[in-house]
Parts: sequence; structure tokens; C-alpha cells
Amino acid sequence: MACVVLPSIDKKYGSREGLEGPFNFMGRALYYDPKEGEYYDPSTDFYVYRDEMEILHQQLTDLLSRA
Repeated sequence: MACVVLPSIDKKYGSREGLEGPFNFMGRALYYDPKEGEYYDPSTDFYVYRDEMEILHQQLTDLLSRA
């Protein structure tokens, strides 16, 4: 059995009211906003484009499939 260790999320990213997370996407802390149906990046104060989320999901899937 193999395991994958992802980069840790900075401790400044805790829970936030109304958002789910933080989730670790290749060392990047993102929150899911269920009202918007989008991921929020607190480091930029913007929602992440769907195209970018697809790339992040694919990178994570590729990393896990190699393990």
C-alpha cells in the first residue's frame, strides 16, 4: 500500500463561516462556497475559475494514481 503526502496548508487558514474547508489542492488552501457552487481562494480573495479547478483536480488525481 502506498501513500501520498501533500504539502501542508498554512495554519492561518481555519474554518470560515458559510464555507466548507479548507481543502488542500496541491498545497493551496481553498474553501468551497455552497451558495455560489464555487471554490474560494482566500490568498487572492477571488473565486477560482472552473477551468483552473479542473486542472487542480486532474493534477491531484494523477498524483494519487501514481501512488
